[in-house]
Amino acid sequence: MKSFYLGNIEIKLPVIQGGMGVGVSLSGLASAVANEGGIGVISCAGLGLIYHKSQGNYLENCIWGLKEELRKAREKSNGIIGVNIMVALTNYVDMVKTSIAEGVDVIFAGAGLPFDLPSYQTPGSKTKLVPIVSSSRAAKILCDKWKNNFNYLPDAIVVEGPKAGGHLGFKLEQIDDEKFSLEQLVPEVLEVVAQYKDEKVIPVIAAGGISSGYDMYRFIEMGAAGVQMGTIFVTTEECDAVTEFKKIFIDAEQGDLQIIQSPVGMPGRAITGDFIKSVEKGLEVPKSCPFHCIKTCDYSKSPYCIIQVLYQAARGNMKKGYAFAGINAHLAKKIISVKETIATLQAEFSLAKQGAL
Repeated sequence: MKSFYLGNIEIKLPVIQGGMGVGVSLSGLASAVANEGGIGVISCAGLGLIYHKSQGNYLENCIWGLKEELRKAREKSNGIIGVNIMVALTNYVDMVKTSIAEGVDVIFAGAGLPFDLPSYQTPGSKTKLVPIVSSSRAAKILCDKWKNNFNYLPDAIVVEGPKAGGHLGFKLEQIDDEKFSLEQLVPEVLEVVAQYKDEKVIPVIAAGGISSGYDMYRFIEMGAAGVQMGTIFVTTEECDAVTEFKKIFIDAEQGDLQIIQSPVGMPGRAITGDFIKSVEKGLEVPKSCPFHCIKTCDYSKSPYCIIQVLYQAARGNMKKGYAFAGINAHLAKKIISVKETIATLQAEFSLAKQGAL
């Protein structure tokens, strides 16, 4: 596997660990991936709920929690640490400003287009800015807006296809349409970034449903600089969710994965279970909105409070939660270390490369 660069930062292992909230990818998982040479990513979603015993309100506790997770990650690793910030978060700006102030290596921003992200850069900041998109059109719009408004181009672009876990940037009818497959999207986004090659090299990161070294080889051969993988790291020892949550993935069969409509207003891929069935029966209507964590969420019209649901799931309470997962979640067989996971990916990558020679 070849390394690639985000500006002046060398990513020795071309693997970005996907940001998974609430409480699935925190400092434990992020530092372990960073120690293997990839980019470890802390999810900012719901940190105020995880750090609810702090002294402030939810929004203040989110800031405190992010600072704490970054501190813990730095204690465990000298590698590359990033954060994943959903644009749909009510406290998106707080999370961006805190990340930059704390000197995080990379900000990954998705679940909405981060048109204003470069505006929060401060003099001397070395934080790299990487949007997550689901189309070449979005990539082109972002590049042009950032260039025209801030004289800044993305340090990389993650293009996420419809086989990803969690919130998907596609309409329901597009999810199974080959025209919107990652195999179609990656070359299209590569064409977009090529338009700016004289000004800046913008690496393209393939994401969504990538679950093996064979997949990695295929997309890197296509021109991607690296891949983003989330689901494969859930069933690692270092993943910050509890063992009961990880076992949901190990016990899952292919037919257990389904597309749901999230309160965020986007379709999402999740592992079915008692809670989702209860939602389908209309039995999980929220009585209030204690956090107002998502800009687009109206609790009076929502089937449930998504932050509470994801938090409960990561704690193992599957009667009150569910697990977002990529399309190949059913392939997980046991809980292993991040080091073993990376070694398997490298071995598969080498076999794929040998087979292509």
